[in-house]
Amino acid sequence: MAFDAAPRTLTMEIDADVTPPCFLVDIGGMCSGAMWIPSPNCDERPPDARIELLVIHNISLPPGEFGGPYVTDLFLNRLHPGAHPYFAGLAGLEVSAHFLIDREGGVTQYVPCELRAWHAGASSWRGRERCNDFSIGIEMEGTDDVPFTDAQYAALEALTKALFARYGELALAGHSDVAPGRKTDPGAHFDWERYRRSLALC
Repeated sequence: MAFDAAPRTLTMEIDADVTPPCFLVDIGGMCSGAMWIPSPNCDERPPDARIELLVIHNISLPPGEFGGPYVTDLFLNRLHPGAHPYFAGLAGLEVSAHFLIDREGGVTQYVPCELRAWHAGASSWRGRERCNDFSIGIEMEGTDDVPFTDAQYAALEALTKALFARYGELALAGHSDVAPGRKTDPGAHFDWERYRRSLALC
């Protein structure tokens, strides 16, 4: 998502001994092993749409602060604009993602993969507009300015493999790739080589 603001409380968290979680995505696009918190910010995909793309984002609310309830509050349309000065600029925003991976590697699902989450906004990929129609959005809790954790990469690898098992190998892109000039996430600290190597795509 990557909102524009100066980062705060930025720390690097590394745990070399991370056991990857186990996920399974069912025919309805629900992921076992993920916490389920349904967001109202979704709708049906177009009848002819096929899931072809994973879009990686980052998000933190307030920007640069991790572990609070505010990302979920945003995705559930219950973020109080008075809870933090930054939130006033988000009033009325209706957004979501299919998944959020927190700093400890916990995965929350907000929208079934078979439905369209509202994560990419105005976007295009390989000449096709409206990436929400044919993509799955994964938010990494973080900012453009700090590395993601080992636990997050382990969860992302496991989740991506589960999605590949259900939908076939999907193209991978950052929010900045599908909305260049408008978005910068997941940022320079997202290790695409590590991610692709974990999926045997390098």
